[in-house]
Amino acid sequence: MAQLNILATGTSRGIGKSIAASFAGHRFVGHSSRGGDNELAADLSESGAAERLWHEALERLGGRIDVLVNNAGIFEAAPIDQNHGDWVHAWERTMQVNLTAAAELCRLAILHFREEGGGRIVNVASRAAYRGDSPQHWHYAASKAGMIGMTKTIARGYAGENILAFAVCPGFTMTGMAEEYLASRGGDKLLADIPLGRVASTDEVAETVRWLAVDAPPSATGSVIDVNGASFVR
Repeated sequence: MAQLNILATGTSRGIGKSIAASFAGHRFVGHSSRGGDNELAADLSESGAAERLWHEALERLGGRIDVLVNNAGIFEAAPIDQNHGDWVHAWERTMQVNLTAAAELCRLAILHFREEGGGRIVNVASRAAYRGDSPQHWHYAASKAGMIGMTKTIARGYAGENILAFAVCPGFTMTGMAEEYLASRGGDKLLADIPLGRVASTDEVAETVRWLAVDAPPSATGSVIDVNGASFVR
């Protein structure tokens, strides 16, 4: 298997940490807000951070990136009865981190892939893109739906240049954040809504990302793979 140069965002914990581990054997650069071992630091809520991250990763990987994985995201509540300005700020922050920063990286990747003869993008979205989310998380669901629309547009627009785009839609995934959320929302009731009887593991999501990034046939471009235990099927 050829060694690939891979940039993935949001790799400090949870799904992202498992994604990083899944690419063993490839040249890999991760990302987190604060940085760390083999992780570049970038606060994607800040203007210009995504572009700086791309160029830093490109330099670290010797001037070539073959795969971009957009995994970074935030899941912060925005109740409709909070102060209007705070509610709008929550929307803007979530859209910036979950969608706009990912779009910036996709754009830079496409421009780079054109020069290099192709490449792959894998966007980690959410079941919420199709099913919706809680009344406190309109913005999260909207940001992930936007990511799906963006992925399909990229797939249709650039397949002829060997630029492929895929998305993964996890449901609940057993990370620290998911455990807290499950407990706060009545875990047994939520689990009863998952025919598989359990939430997905981070390794299951990571393996799906790895397959799309490395092994999926080119004709699968534009695909969205659900990893949610059949809690939502399309």
